Amino acid sequence: MPIAFLHRLLLVTLAVLLPWAAAAQQGLPPEVLIALRRAEVPPEAMAVVVEEAGTARVRLQERAQRPLNPASLFKLVTTSAGLELLGPAYTWQTPVWLQGELRDGVLDGTVIIKGTGDPKLVLERAWLLLRRVRDLGVQEIRGDIVLDHSTFAAAEGHAGDFDGDALRPYNVLPDALLLNYKSVIYTFTPDPGRGIATLSAEPPLAGMMIDRSVPLASTACDDWRSQLKASLTDPAQVRFAGRYPASCGERSWPVAYADSTSYDRRMLAALWHELGGRLGGTVRDGVAPSGVAPNFTITSPPLAEVVRDINKFSNNVMAQQLFLTLAAERRGTGTPEAGREVLRGWLVDRLGESALAGIVIDNGSGLSRVQRVSAQLLARLLQAIYASPVMPELMSSLPLSGQDGTLLRMQVTQGRAHLKTGSLRDVAGVAGYVLADSGRRYVVVALINHPNANAARPAIDALVQWAITDRPAVQ
Repeated sequence: MPIAFLHRLLLVTLAVLLPWAAAAQQGLPPEVLIALRRAEVPPEAMAVVVEEAGTARVRLQERAQRPLNPASLFKLVTTSAGLELLGPAYTWQTPVWLQGELRDGVLDGTVIIKGTGDPKLVLERAWLLLRRVRDLGVQEIRGDIVLDHSTFAAAEGHAGDFDGDALRPYNVLPDALLLNYKSVIYTFTPDPGRGIATLSAEPPLAGMMIDRSVPLASTACDDWRSQLKASLTDPAQVRFAGRYPASCGERSWPVAYADSTSYDRRMLAALWHELGGRLGGTVRDGVAPSGVAPNFTITSPPLAEVVRDINKFSNNVMAQQLFLTLAAERRGTGTPEAGREVLRGWLVDRLGESALAGIVIDNGSGLSRVQRVSAQLLARLLQAIYASPVMPELMSSLPLSGQDGTLLRMQVTQGRAHLKTGSLRDVAGVAGYVLADSGRRYVVVALINHPNANAARPAIDALVQWAITDRPAVQ
């Protein structure tokens, strides 16, 4: 082989490899340090991994081994495990039994619904379930509507335990029969001609009274919810003693229902009444029959669609539904302890025991003060998924920079980063994939644990932009 050719080959090889060697040795980029300084966050509070996807080439690594609170970045573990262990096409089945004699539209017996963890039994699908009962010829149920929640263990604690705000929908506890996230959406529509905003509530809940209108105000739309002076803690009566700013236009306010234990009963009773059905008994909890085929089954959307909702919008209750579903499917019991065993076992199989140093698994979502994971583990997980058959489903489930989900307002090049976000008091982070100017794709993980963490989000944006604007690849 000619010496001149070997010389040129050596120069090209060095041109490719030396930048990587230099990049792997540097600290945080200057623009990241400047943003951290402005937020009064020390560099030591930030853990970072930037490495080329599908390779072992590290571009940047700082404090990668330190176990930190990942907030909602932990949803990457839960959703990745779900996609690999259950498959993207997995669906939840909600069986329904009609027990008793049906004659002339009257069921002299009960309707039984068994929850199996479906995270998307929202208003429309609950209505369709009851519509199926009507389609089978039932106009009147002389007995009860029985709800079986036994697939999951009863949730421990209360909805407000995490941050004291039980009315936030993200604090709703998991339930094998989770209807419409146990939440109500109040919609305010200004009617300037009458000087009021009309008020609607979805879904309807039997026995709950609400104000149907509130006076309009000429104030600015800032903090419009506090101007309403809402009273939301009485399950039977919701009142709005304030005014609604006309300048807001139409707005919606999702609120977790004050009495989660009665939510399913109230919702199904109201929907059955709206469908023209009559109920002689009550809606109550009970147990589904064993060894008896259901009359019909309601099938959920596929897991790939559910994972998209979990990651795009960082839905905590849906993540916990998946966490407990993994427990029920893989261990036969829908308990948090079994869910932790499943996730830990899956991580060991995928990454090895040594990768799990310092990890603490809590509830599969981001609502935890004790959960811990390192930036290195998240990076290794993303690398493993990049080589997995479920990579397209996982990547497409992540918010897209500047375009949707929790990255809608991210200040980086639009559409070049698929990243899961994490945010709690004292925690901020992102993890996912970035397509760089060179055409390379990077795994990027950034985690900050500090009292000023959320003020340091510009530093995270700066890091992602730094990863995007790498040097062009040598041809």
